[in-house]
Amino acid sequence: MKRNDAEQIGEMVRKFFRQNALEAPLNEYRLIQAWKDVVGPAITKYTSNLYIKNQILYVHLTSSVLRQELMMGRDLLVKNLNKQVGAQVIVNIIFR
Repeated sequence: MKRNDAEQIGEMVRKFFRQNALEAPLNEYRLIQAWKDVVGPAITKYTSNLYIKNQILYVHLTSSVLRQELMMGRDLLVKNLNKQVGAQVIVNIIFR
């Protein structure tokens, strides 16, 4: 299989997901899975119950100190998570 063939198949799959309204849920799933890659294992230990509603990522944190640190870097975190997925999936993060 040539690279061009693989690109065409990938584009057909993306088009299928878009036409069947599956693209957004897939991107949301991918973003939640990307959390641990973007923030790293140390921060991941203190997070749970990640979910997305209305383009807002909700994250439960067990450390108030970490919550403060992440709130200060929230804009960069939103940018890096969206970049990891390759689409604008979220516009904000709420830490609880």
